[in-house]
Amino acid sequence: MPRFSVIVPAFRVQAYLHACLDSVLAQSFKDYEIVVVDDCSPDACGPIADEYARRDHRVTALHLPRNTGLGPARNAGMGQAAGDYLIFLDGDDTLLPDALQTIADRIDATGEPDVLMYDYARTYWTGRSVRNVLAAHLDEGGPARFRLTDRPELLRLLMVVWNKAYRRAFIEAEGFTFPPGYYEDTPWTYPVLMSAGSIAVLDAVCVSYRQRRRGNILSTTSEKHFDVFDQYDRVFAFIDARPELALWRPVMFRRMLDHFSALFASRDRLPHHSRAAFFRRAAASCRRYRTPGAPVPRRAQLRHGLLRLGARRTYQALSGAQRLGGRLRRGSAAVRRAVRGAALRAHYRIQSRLPLRSRDAVFAARGSGGYTGSPAAIEAKVRELVPGVRTAWICRAVDAHTVPTGTRHLVPGTFAHWTALARSAYLVNDAAFDRGLVKRRGQVLLQTHEGTPLRTVGTDLLDRPAAARGTDFEQLLRSVDTWDFSLSANPHSTLVRERAYPSAYLTLEYGSPRNDVYHRTGPADVARLRETLGIPAGSTALLYAPTHRDYRRVQQPALDLERLVRVLGPQFVVLARAPQLAGPGGHRAPHSRIIDVSGHRSVETLALASDALITDYASLMFDYVNLDRPVVLHLADIEAYEAARGTYFDITAFPPGIVARGQDELFDIFATDHWRGSRSAQLRAAFRARFCPYDDGYAAERVVRRVFLGETDGLPLPVPSAARRTPSALPAQDGAGAGVKS
Repeated sequence: MPRFSVIVPAFRVQAYLHACLDSVLAQSFKDYEIVVVDDCSPDACGPIADEYARRDHRVTALHLPRNTGLGPARNAGMGQAAGDYLIFLDGDDTLLPDALQTIADRIDATGEPDVLMYDYARTYWTGRSVRNVLAAHLDEGGPARFRLTDRPELLRLLMVVWNKAYRRAFIEAEGFTFPPGYYEDTPWTYPVLMSAGSIAVLDAVCVSYRQRRRGNILSTTSEKHFDVFDQYDRVFAFIDARPELALWRPVMFRRMLDHFSALFASRDRLPHHSRAAFFRRAAASCRRYRTPGAPVPRRAQLRHGLLRLGARRTYQALSGAQRLGGRLRRGSAAVRRAVRGAALRAHYRIQSRLPLRSRDAVFAARGSGGYTGSPAAIEAKVRELVPGVRTAWICRAVDAHTVPTGTRHLVPGTFAHWTALARSAYLVNDAAFDRGLVKRRGQVLLQTHEGTPLRTVGTDLLDRPAAARGTDFEQLLRSVDTWDFSLSANPHSTLVRERAYPSAYLTLEYGSPRNDVYHRTGPADVARLRETLGIPAGSTALLYAPTHRDYRRVQQPALDLERLVRVLGPQFVVLARAPQLAGPGGHRAPHSRIIDVSGHRSVETLALASDALITDYASLMFDYVNLDRPVVLHLADIEAYEAARGTYFDITAFPPGIVARGQDELFDIFATDHWRGSRSAQLRAAFRARFCPYDDGYAAERVVRRVFLGETDGLPLPVPSAARRTPSALPAQDGAGAGVKS
């Protein structure tokens, strides 16, 4: 008997059915069956189902003699199912990688509940993916299993069948089946949840819910939307047949009113000639099932009252007035934005005609973020070495707390911001300033970049449209032409950037200022950083920092961190700096030994606090080797990455540490201690010699003396690597996590 029966009804989804079935067959968890129900589909759904059934014995193709609709098709699939749990997956949706393993683990951890609810992400035809906005209701805190009365807020989630796993014995004992018609999920999900003796939740995105541009049944204009009345009749009949469920009647009444209101407000579902009849039917249902008691938001009270009274014209007038008010508010906001934009442009032109302020310097980091990176290291050194200088940092208001005392904070898009760009003599950034910037004669612009390039950058992306993603190369070159100085950490970076960013700037091959901190931070400071991040004493902390995948619209975790910490044992913790983990396809509530640091502003702090780095193609590896701590590369998709983005050299031939081509291989590297063995140390030393020849703790000083003080002679020479002190040693620790050694 398989653990799961995945039931896939298929009708006119031939363009998506391959992806749907592949997403199940690619799961790491293998104990399942798939029942594909061809609902007499006029397209190729039937042959596709047969093809998969021939290829894999776990797939059963069931062909219905006539089209019955989604509900009866699911019933037919249940009749063939043998699994412990039923999972329904529509033929145009997909499971996320490792979804079944995650579901199985949670079912085991919660004692096999009747229903397990999990999360989904809406995936649009453009590739954009957005997680369910009510995901907070799936918080796994509190009792592992409960009844709906303990957490009634779960009814706020989308009431569909495919975001839950159902214990088959419970479904069969209760005799639950799907009705025919539209909105067949309604009389299934409400009764199932109300009747379940035990419910559990899983805070993980398991389903990618495809938002089709056209062709979605519920978005079509049809009188079949009147089926919603029959479906709520079934819900209330179920409640009336079970007196113990009477407490849910007010809630269902409120949900029904909300549903009717949403349908009537939708302008593309009901034919125009049937809208009056729909409103009359809705009012009749409201009168029949009226049960006060459930709280109604103030903004909905008037709509509900008019619906109950059958006051269609008043209801429509109110809706029209609300829509008009919304358009007026949006129009007014657009006018205000346009006026403000024109005022800012005029202000900037006026300021650009006034004299430069020779002692003013403006700094920023990518995305107008907080005080970080090489610009921050240079700004601090400017205040130390340049008398009378006035520095300002451009960042969002939410990041203002990161700006040090004595440095002015500028919010992007304000008059003060544009004044500073127009009047400051020095401009420093690791990305590009606002495209409205017109560099003046006498202004000095220093581009620090964001590290050593492994992946293709600049004009080298012209032949890589998947990675370029609509880059405006003319604008890019206009920005490059404003550079006076381009900072380089090593000869490799110099050669790459002078080709990829062609212009007349001067390259300063001085090292990376953001790496100075690695050579100036002592063990006591590192111990404080580890404590601040919540790293338990005696633990070995692994920093996991993968990079963005250009060939994927939806970023998915490449490494199962929960499995990693289970394999490594209790002496290890993982610092997870992976933005895709927090996005629509994000992971579940974090494991106690997984510390989510995705929002941490300073990667240097995270590097200092860690014992080793796990990454893939991130430029962080070039900086991290300054610490002389182990690096492990997880390159499971290197062929796809190189094909889409391209790299400047074969990282597998010259890596900073041990390379794993798959997840199991990575686990073996840690289990056998190869990650910190002699081979790892040899690779790291060679990598550091090639890419960190000037990183000695004085890079920022060299930059400031050259750019701000005009010194060309007598700059601090790079310290020979043999003479450098051990960078940022870890504090002495007891137990298994004691200092990582080569």
